[in-house]
Amino acid sequence: MVDATDLKSVGPLKARAGSSPAIGNSLPRRVIRMMREKFSFVNMSIDAHNGRNHRGLAILLTFGAAVLFVHLLTGGRYGFHRDELATLDDARHLAWGYVAYPPVTPFFGWISLRLFGASLTGFRLFAAVSVSVAVVLTGLMARELGGGKTGVQALAASAAIPFALGAGTLMQYVSFDYLAWVACSYFFIRLCKSRDPRWWLAIGGCIGFGMLTKYSMLVCAVAIAAAVLFTDLRTHLRSKWLWLGVALSLFIFLPNLIWQVRNDFVSLDFLRHIHERDVRIGRTKNFLPDQLELTLFTLPLAILGLVFYFGSERGRPFRAVGCLYVIPLVTFFIAKGRGYYLAPAYPVLYAGGAVFGAELIANVRPVPRILLRWLAWASVVTTIAFAAAYFVPIAPVDSDWARRAFKVNEDFGEEIGWPELVQKLVQIRDSLGPAERSQFGILAGNYGEAGAINLYGKEYGLPEAICGTNSFWARGYGDPPPERLIVIGFSREFGDRYFESCELVGGITNKYGIANEETTDHPDILLCRHLRGNWPEFWKKFRRYG
Repeated sequence: MVDATDLKSVGPLKARAGSSPAIGNSLPRRVIRMMREKFSFVNMSIDAHNGRNHRGLAILLTFGAAVLFVHLLTGGRYGFHRDELATLDDARHLAWGYVAYPPVTPFFGWISLRLFGASLTGFRLFAAVSVSVAVVLTGLMARELGGGKTGVQALAASAAIPFALGAGTLMQYVSFDYLAWVACSYFFIRLCKSRDPRWWLAIGGCIGFGMLTKYSMLVCAVAIAAAVLFTDLRTHLRSKWLWLGVALSLFIFLPNLIWQVRNDFVSLDFLRHIHERDVRIGRTKNFLPDQLELTLFTLPLAILGLVFYFGSERGRPFRAVGCLYVIPLVTFFIAKGRGYYLAPAYPVLYAGGAVFGAELIANVRPVPRILLRWLAWASVVTTIAFAAAYFVPIAPVDSDWARRAFKVNEDFGEEIGWPELVQKLVQIRDSLGPAERSQFGILAGNYGEAGAINLYGKEYGLPEAICGTNSFWARGYGDPPPERLIVIGFSREFGDRYFESCELVGGITNKYGIANEETTDHPDILLCRHLRGNWPEFWKKFRRYG
């Protein structure tokens, strides 16, 4: 039975079916109007959110572009560093591995040679691009951690700029290693935030790329493994995506692994030798104080990052991310690594610290809040200024500013004097008679000298350098072997021990009077004749790592 109230309630429904258009259309119109008002507010919120994201990304891209611009502007200021000269020479002999490093850095060097020739600025381009991208990714990490405001992302990215300025000045594996770690950290944060196991593919790709760049990427992989085992990410052990990521990283690294097998794992011998040398001469004894030099005035931000991951409620979903700093810190400290090995782990802390710092001051009164923000920015900007002053070749080499920078950053000194060294060798070669020039060679003591001779010597008709250091040793001593040699990088005692006759014919200097390894450690240039014994036996004993 239906009463009057029921009829009233069904009346509008009948009207909607067509009994009264005026009444029937009133409810849908009201609903549509309400929905429009509601969704217009939602759309405005989404547009505002997207607008902030776009502004934030634009600022981060501007920071990255600024770092790149600084490197392009100053990249040709001095000269090739001795390490770059070795990489440049290896780039002309493409392989899946080298004694001193995996293949990525020489590969980018090979591309640079094809695009820009032997341009110093062009050779350094890809290293500069790598660190610039890492700066942008640091800001994006802050956004994924909950730093929605543009200022938070910008502060995190700015804190990564000082190391990016220092690392990007040279074409070394340091830049590409830095990018691989930071990219891996970014994708790991995306994984922890979304819990989408498909991010393991991106993480695996970064680890594989990193292993082709610098073998210390293995420490980052170990940190991720520990984070999985010790947090609720353990559930991903049952996911196919994690194991597909592992397989992808191994697949990317496989060519270099095969090269190592075929070359008796020579890089392990190299790394063991270099590590023993670093420990012996004291390069590893200040690992913890070196962290203060790496961070300078951004250290409070890094500490806030640690607290964010391990001591805050907001950072609870990202506990695993904190392992990407703590595990490498402990590993490198115990293994007596060099201080800068930990540099790629700091962007994770900067991102977390910027987010947590913004949260801490959110409820502070306006004036103190503004002062704290200014203090944070002043700390970052001061650190950037210090890095630019002492680690970017801004000043002319003969200026007072440059000489102060050379005392702080010894790498600058290793960029000076290489063309003059080669010209000196040309003069000595030209002083020889026609008979002396037959079966003539140049024996170099280190990869910097060999790389400089091979780079600049072609113009003067000098032969390829003979060198026993790292990958140069595999290239041999020529056929037939030389009878007369200009010898650099060795003492007079070396010459007298291995050659029948040896005389001092010159010394290594540079026009700026800059002290470096060449001018202070082994400045003598020798002319030696007739190797004692035979070359094959000598060459077996001549292999060196450096």
